[in-house]
Amino acid sequence: MSSFKKLPSPITILMIVIVIAAIATWLIPAGKYSTLSYKEGENNFTYTAKEGGHAVPFTQRTLDSLKILIKLEKFMDGSIRKPVSIPGTYQNLPAHRQGPVDVITAPIKGVYDTIDIILFILFTGGFINVFYATGAMEKGMINLSAKMRGHEAWLIIILGFLFAFAGSSYGMAEEALAFYPIMVPLFLAAGYDLIVPVAVLFGGTQLGTLSSFSNPFSTIIASNAAGINWADGLHGRLALFFLSTAAFIWYVVRYAQKVKRNPQASFVYQCDGLVSSPFPVLSAGSGQPAEGSTKTNILLLLFLATFLTLIGGVVFLKWWLPEMSAIFLGSSLMVALITRMGEKEFIEKFIKGAEGLLAVAFIIGTARGVTIILNDGNISDSILFYSAQLVGHLPPSLFIVLMLFIYMVFTLFISSTSGMAVVTMPIMGSLAIMAGVPGREVVNSYLYGMGIMGFVTPTGLILPSLALVNVSLKAWWRFIRPLLIILILMCIVFLVIGIRL
Repeated sequence: MSSFKKLPSPITILMIVIVIAAIATWLIPAGKYSTLSYKEGENNFTYTAKEGGHAVPFTQRTLDSLKILIKLEKFMDGSIRKPVSIPGTYQNLPAHRQGPVDVITAPIKGVYDTIDIILFILFTGGFINVFYATGAMEKGMINLSAKMRGHEAWLIIILGFLFAFAGSSYGMAEEALAFYPIMVPLFLAAGYDLIVPVAVLFGGTQLGTLSSFSNPFSTIIASNAAGINWADGLHGRLALFFLSTAAFIWYVVRYAQKVKRNPQASFVYQCDGLVSSPFPVLSAGSGQPAEGSTKTNILLLLFLATFLTLIGGVVFLKWWLPEMSAIFLGSSLMVALITRMGEKEFIEKFIKGAEGLLAVAFIIGTARGVTIILNDGNISDSILFYSAQLVGHLPPSLFIVLMLFIYMVFTLFISSTSGMAVVTMPIMGSLAIMAGVPGREVVNSYLYGMGIMGFVTPTGLILPSLALVNVSLKAWWRFIRPLLIILILMCIVFLVIGIRL
């Protein structure tokens, strides 16, 4: 194990990326596309260019004249909320190079920019710690572990499919972070290592990004921005969802069973040594069911109801992070009432739980700092412009494959699926028409590229996920590398076939 040199900590890695992004602002010419935006209730678009912003008529004719392929009703119904890049309007800007002060302030601005996600993480930690103090979690996990004894692989199969489906259907991502305190003890009790819960939770939802068939934050927004119906290409995306999910689950189960047979085969052991679980481990006698009381059963029902309410609110009531955080706070208070926990003890345990996830919160804020540096340096659009120039006159098959790799590179800097869609899709959609490539395949190249690179990009959710389980990026890279090769080849085949249909 000593032969394996450890990588820097997640925050250090992100600070290195921020420095690289700042250096890029000295090397890449600054520039920006003009944008078109709309605020609900207004009667005009806002056209923002190099010279400033002004109002233009809120009509389909305006969109058509600007060669924006989006229908007017997509702005009216709220499908398109962020400023849209206007094709053919790229202009060079005076350089705004980012220096040492910008590098230092970038993670701080990133924390400001992601405060809703950070609060969600902290409230999740508070709720979990309050609930752990009741002992109900351990009893529930012991019973589930006993019932699944000898059939632990089915946990990976069922949960892997469910999280992939949640990612593909409605865009589950940050919400999965709340499930680690449940899954880590369960998978460790099954004889697996700490990579397995990351693979099931983060890997499952990230796979959902790749094969999103109805995700409103990626597929639907990108399709609208490209001027096509989101259902165009639905059958192909469903086919890829089932094929990629089957390959993913097979790969994870194969690794998990190998680790169970030989714990020294674990990449965590080989790269990081003997890593302790960051969450309470099930007791040694977990092979036998634990005796439960009425209070324990009520608490477990409350725990289940909390997560079902969270998922139902996101899917059906359009809740987002403030409402999700409130659910955890409200459930924490209910746990305290049911167990008659004292006020001081409740506050102490809630804050202690939030404190345990503070490192994850800083990682999320620092990751956003990369995007802030690129945007403040006015090179985000420059990267897009020069990439578009690269693929603009290529044959369709080569065009679409290069688009896949371009979106993989873009994902290193922009991890937001909706942000990537409204910034890039109007430009790439116009290029696709000239190249004779169906719009659905440009959307697919965006989905596949973001989906693949999202497994490893430091600006995404992988570093917070690994920080939650004390696993290094090196161990994760060794695990995920063969699967990424399989997924890249699978996506290339689907794209090439797609442009020929």
